[in-house]
Amino acid sequence: MPNTDLIPADPALPTESERPPDPAPPECAADPDQAPDQTPPQEEPDPTADTDVEQPGPPGFPVVGVGASAGGLDAFRELLRNLPGQTGMAYVLVQHLDPRHGSLLAELLRPATSMPVMDAVDGMQTEPNQVYVIPPNCTLAILNGRLQILDRILDRGRHLPVDYFLTTLAEDRGSQAIGVILSGTASDGTLGLKAIKAASGVTFAQDEASAEYFGMPSSAIAAGCVDFVLSPKGIAQELARIARHPYLLHPHPAEAQLPEDNDSLNKVFLLLRSHTGNDFTYYKHATIKRRIKRRMLLHKLDRLRDYVRHLQTTPGELDALFQDILINVTGFFRDPETFVALQQEVFPQLLANRPLHVPLRIWVPGCSSGEEAYSLAMTLVEHLGDSIGGIQVQIFASDIDGPAIDQARQGLYPERISEEVSKERLRRFFLKVTNGYQIIKIIRDMCVFAVQNVTKDPPFSRLDLICCRNLLIYLGAVLQKKVLQTFHYALQPGGFLMLSTSESIGAQADLFALLEKKSKIYRKKSISPQMNYEFTARPDLSQEAVLPASLNEGVPVRDIQQEAERLILHRYAPPGVVIGPRLEILHFRGQTGLYIEPSPGAASLNLLKMVRQDLAAELRVVIHQAMRDNGAVRKEGVCFHHNGVERWVNLQVLPLPAPLNGERCLLVLFETPLETRVQEMGGRGRTKGYLKVETGRCRT
Repeated sequence: MPNTDLIPADPALPTESERPPDPAPPECAADPDQAPDQTPPQEEPDPTADTDVEQPGPPGFPVVGVGASAGGLDAFRELLRNLPGQTGMAYVLVQHLDPRHGSLLAELLRPATSMPVMDAVDGMQTEPNQVYVIPPNCTLAILNGRLQILDRILDRGRHLPVDYFLTTLAEDRGSQAIGVILSGTASDGTLGLKAIKAASGVTFAQDEASAEYFGMPSSAIAAGCVDFVLSPKGIAQELARIARHPYLLHPHPAEAQLPEDNDSLNKVFLLLRSHTGNDFTYYKHATIKRRIKRRMLLHKLDRLRDYVRHLQTTPGELDALFQDILINVTGFFRDPETFVALQQEVFPQLLANRPLHVPLRIWVPGCSSGEEAYSLAMTLVEHLGDSIGGIQVQIFASDIDGPAIDQARQGLYPERISEEVSKERLRRFFLKVTNGYQIIKIIRDMCVFAVQNVTKDPPFSRLDLICCRNLLIYLGAVLQKKVLQTFHYALQPGGFLMLSTSESIGAQADLFALLEKKSKIYRKKSISPQMNYEFTARPDLSQEAVLPASLNEGVPVRDIQQEAERLILHRYAPPGVVIGPRLEILHFRGQTGLYIEPSPGAASLNLLKMVRQDLAAELRVVIHQAMRDNGAVRKEGVCFHHNGVERWVNLQVLPLPAPLNGERCLLVLFETPLETRVQEMGGRGRTKGYLKVETGRCRT
């Protein structure tokens, strides 16, 4: 029999035999603005102020939240036994307890430590070098450093006290929050650790070798939100090491500026831009500094110039810092009331008297791993009901995080999403797969995911709705203004913009009218401001997407045209272009006017700025795949419009082995589908099945 820790098990939790497997490891109607604006004056905070993204509690000492379930008593003891008595941190232990019995946990743990160990009491002020234990039959939280005892809460029939406490700890202490997950079954604690990491706190999980039950640690590790995976003894030693680090003692930028701020910080931005292609210079510096200081803490570095040297000598650290800066905090149906507002305020106006041939176009910038885009798609399907078959829906979702976009395209999510998605939606929109759930194909087909930097890459166009939540808060004033102007440019007349509840349009009130204050829904105003819509010449494809160096060997520069001609002839000479690594057009091959035309504004040869907008999203995805995999990629049956007529094209992207001035190139071909060619020739061949899946549905 396994050790039950002398504490009755929580009956609300699944037993070891019942629990699910642990998860596997791993963004037209007339214009209403022509009428008098009935919107009341907008008195909103200006989001361009350079304030912290995180909202930490008052300055003080770090608080360590420790969660466990089955097998947790021994892990608690081992952790406390190896902690010094004077770390300057408070410890709050949260375990799954039987609500029908009293708890002996505090009494059992006292012999393991010289620190006072006590049951938490409602309103109790936490103090350094003390240990607090959750009482039975309650939910524990923290506010302004005081412990709060709440009624025992069940979330869809499950009690998740670790997630609840760690989430409130992240909100209360910000970067002074530390989360630890020890032995236990199921996945309680994963969402709490994600919240702590998003607040720039530090996270730990027990390793498999020392954990009696590895479910809870494994779930957190698989979610990518754990900084250290150690035994309880190793966790105690690491906590003792970081306890006196300046990052934890002085979490606010005003209290502990990074040494050599300007010079060394600019070097960090330079290294990140060179490695990822993304410039964070105009992101909010308070947030960036906090992420950098967190990485310095993890690597035992006190000086920023030492961290710059570490970045130069450890390329993997650039990826880790990049991911820390992004902090993909997302989930299905976040802020559920906003989706209700979409159904009540936005969708009816977008769909009223909409011609069947006009697709509904939505953009989700900063989509992370796709939950927001899929939530929109599911909400729209629920709103349309039986009418969904008569509406063309195109949801574009973009992010600068390539791995997150890859996950979004797969639509695979771990078991724990059952904690945020209702049973009815799981049944209707997901397929149960090994260790998780997958979005059903009809929902996946509504969404096109692309790696894109909203601050510099060409936007999607002719949009009806942009849903951009929790992105502006990471940007400085310059980028916020540019992004909001980009949104105005990309929206159809009268189109809608939704921000998060913590964001607003600030000084850009001349571009948007407030429609729904609580859910931050705006409507585009019809004005023609003098703005400079300049975008860089390439999408945000990181260095890892560049073709391997093996293609750079043995082919003279002068042979690039011969190589392109050989490939075109091999593919029966469809029209196409040769593009460089920054997507600038180097050569036109054949008659490309059907697919490419000059865009208004400053002259540019960037392919994504010149190609017809209906094709831009799919072309971006195909190019990215070809660069990432170093192989030919083909996408059939892509719909676009030319002179008001719906047409179809097959896209092909092929890497060219010949370098141009040391840079590698791609061949992009536009092939007329077989059925179209037969129809144009008046043929009667049997081609009916060729576009069976795509017929009647224009996907761009």
